[in-house]
Amino acid sequence: MRSLLYLIAVILIIGWILGFFVYSAGGLIHILLVIAIIALLLGVIRSA
Repeated sequence: MRSLLYLIAVILIIGWILGFFVYSAGGLIHILLVIAIIALLLGVIRSA
């Protein structure tokens, strides 16, 4: 389950980076970043 969270977080971060540099979709990009950060934090908290 932990590796799945990391995979989702990495995909969302890559999507955010691509969206930030290629498209200007506004709030959607920042929502993706927030979701990725939350997924990473959950992974860190659950592993501790």
